[in-house]
Amino acid sequence: MTTGLGVMSPSRTKRIGTIDRPQTHDPRNRAPMTTPTSEPVGSATPDVTISGANDSRQNRTREMQLIPEALARAHMHDRLREAEADRQAVRLVAARRMQRRAERASMRARRALALAVMH
Repeated sequence: MTTGLGVMSPSRTKRIGTIDRPQTHDPRNRAPMTTPTSEPVGSATPDVTISGANDSRQNRTREMQLIPEALARAHMHDRLREAEADRQAVRLVAARRMQRRAERASMRARRALALAVMH
């Protein structure tokens, strides 16, 4: 904003930044964000206690934001358990196959020994 002489007014040059429009866009010059220490980790306290237009903000609690991550973790846990069960089943099938093969080899060896002793 200029005065009559074309000079910037001092009130416009000393503008303080707001939340929506920070004074600087450089993140190094911004004040660091701190988490409130009074709120316990994982608490479901709403951001705003005033009812009305701010009711929609209550959906933005930390748990609501972490639900997709927890759901993905649960799915991953289920998939890992299924994969381990599948691997165990494959190992069991392979062990039974090897056991039958060993039994057949044992029977062949017995027959060969019996034939050698008889003749």
